[in-house]
Amino acid sequence: MSSNDENPQLEEMPITKHLIILRKYLFRIVGVILVLFFCLLPFANQSYQMMSEPLRAQLPINSSMIATDVTATFMAPFKLNFFVALMIAMPFIIYQIWAFVRPALYKKEKALALPLLIGSITLFYAGVAFAYFIALPSILHFFISVAPETVAPMTDINSYLSFCLKLFLVFGLTFEIPIVTLLLIMIGIVTTEQLVEKRRFIIVGCFFVSMFVTPPDALSMIMLAIPMWMLFELGLFFGKLLENRRAKSVL
Repeated sequence: MSSNDENPQLEEMPITKHLIILRKYLFRIVGVILVLFFCLLPFANQSYQMMSEPLRAQLPINSSMIATDVTATFMAPFKLNFFVALMIAMPFIIYQIWAFVRPALYKKEKALALPLLIGSITLFYAGVAFAYFIALPSILHFFISVAPETVAPMTDINSYLSFCLKLFLVFGLTFEIPIVTLLLIMIGIVTTEQLVEKRRFIIVGCFFVSMFVTPPDALSMIMLAIPMWMLFELGLFFGKLLENRRAKSVL
């Protein structure tokens, strides 16, 4: 029995009613983000110190970070604080989205959706952690090491923040590749055989995409493209397990 059968009024619900329910979940999401934001605000400067640690560790002794705008010393930690609040609230945000769409799902879809949601959150955090602890220090070391001896690197705090947030977002979304691959297989858009046949094109595509979304150097491209490839293979592995399970249930 589908969830629509369990809730017969769901199909007759007007679009305005859906929007009212959606608004309720959006208010919850915004409320939690704001609460976290204001709770974390006293620690905004410490958060930026932690964010800038990989860069400060690479800078020469006579170099430091700079602020080229009068408001930058306030706005950079402020923006980072919002990003941190958003990251902490991500499980709650995903759960609210899940709660909104849950009534429209079948029982089998509900059983599969929750593990996928938990997996997507975990992988996103893993991507951000990979970017901060591995990719960011390596990329910064490369750029600072190739700087001419007559140039003292002094990075603007706003520019550095934008660079880091972009890097975190790119790696966080990249680590969702196994979930996307698995979903495409689950809903029947592709099969594992088709993905295996197109593997070489997908690998080239990983390097092509990373070339445009990372800084313009080979190291950054490789550090994104290879994880993308490995994560695709991980999604393909679980997709094969899913297809084998389906085949056994049919028999």
